[in-house]
Amino acid sequence: QVQLVESGGGLVQAGDSLILSCAASGRPFTMGWFRQAPGKEREFVSGITRGGNTDYAASVKGRFTISRDNAKNTLFLQMNSLKPEDTAIYYCAASKSLTVRNIRGSYDAWGQGTQVTVSS
Repeated sequence: QVQLVESGGGLVQAGDSLILSCAASGRPFTMGWFRQAPGKEREFVSGITRGGNTDYAASVKGRFTISRDNAKNTLFLQMNSLKPEDTAIYYCAASKSLTVRNIRGSYDAWGQGTQVTVSS
């Protein structure tokens, strides 16, 4: 099974930028980012196929950019114009699906999560 390790979280101010990274032990077909705020369900943020097709949640579209380096099996999430409501634990996930799915159950490998806190 693919092992995933996230890095890059931290404490920033509203309007700042942050880049998350996720190192994968294998070559997942599709990878994604989810996030979970306190007291809320884990929600889809963005996903990308090995071929570069992407999808975003409406709440982050235009502010976040997902990318991957297939040669290094690394996933990235560039987060710009961060808002306090972006505060959450961000999880990297991998899926055998050939298309991006925004459903948690479509992903079968998960990282341990990295905390992102945006202060107002």
